[in-house]
Amino acid sequence: MSDRITGLIVAVLALAFAAGASQLEEPFFADPLGPKAFPLLISAVAFLAGATMVMRPDAEPAWPGLATLMRLAVATVILVAYAYALKPLGFLLPTAIASTALSWQIRPRAGQSVVIGLALAGGLFVIFKYALGLGLFALPRWLMG
Repeated sequence: MSDRITGLIVAVLALAFAAGASQLEEPFFADPLGPKAFPLLISAVAFLAGATMVMRPDAEPAWPGLATLMRLAVATVILVAYAYALKPLGFLLPTAIASTALSWQIRPRAGQSVVIGLALAGGLFVIFKYALGLGLFALPRWLMG
């Protein structure tokens, strides 16, 4: 039953996405396919996936226990807080804290989690800033002048 409900939701959202994509205006200088092609392709694939879930659902899944659901909820809160903390606090501090907390949730070893969090923050900063050229701030802007 859960696959059929999910499939129905996906199919309806795909149709809504296609309706929105059909309203895109053609610019004067456009590629041969136009701006509607890619969104319509995505909505068609999503609709087919949703319809398949409705027509041929899998066996009813075994849902995780309450403890697992709580860990997923905590991870979601951590990631939302991380997204809000990036702009005011810069990249390094929120990334180190979030990756430490998520690492601790996977394997609760404080020392390893801190090392992983710090290494991820530093490594990702170097990759994003210098290899990919993103305009990240390492620290809060007010600290950097």
